[in-house]
Amino acid sequence: MSTTDAIAMLKADHRAVKELFEQFEKAETKREKAKLATQAMTELKIHTQIEEELFYPAVRKALNKAIGKAEATSLMDEADEEHHVAKLLIAELGTMKASDDHWEAKFTVLSENVLHHVKEEEGEMFPQARKLDIDYDALGAEMAARKEELKAEGVPTFAEQTLIAESGIADSPAEMTRMH
Repeated sequence: MSTTDAIAMLKADHRAVKELFEQFEKAETKREKAKLATQAMTELKIHTQIEEELFYPAVRKALNKAIGKAEATSLMDEADEEHHVAKLLIAELGTMKASDDHWEAKFTVLSENVLHHVKEEEGEMFPQARKLDIDYDALGAEMAARKEELKAEGVPTFAEQTLIAESGIADSPAEMTRMH
């Protein structure tokens, strides 16, 4: 596996976010927790975006061919819904201050949700995906380039993505992000 291997890249993202969650738990001040939470949420938004734009469509397409649409849909739809829950929590946290009631609890729920999602991806999806006919180096290179774009441009908020989608002025998450 090269450094641009798509699955290795996603696993590295998982480790980085897990480390931020662990640091959050150990942090002693609200200020420290807020800084770590902001970092984690930024990383999660970028990670989610590249998975939804590039990785999931490639895996879904290959899985449909390999195991059939029904089984592929079940696995991929669950991942999509776990992303949806994470994005909702991130959006809610984005409207709150670290001093607000339930802020810390909501971030903890986000971290638990994400860790569950990571466990399923790494335990179920990635092993199945690894068997598929996908060029993970090429996909990883595309994902790495997109990740750098997102770091430079920023990721639209969930609310912004919803407004853009409802307006009909963008057809895909990639277009939405590029409009931001």
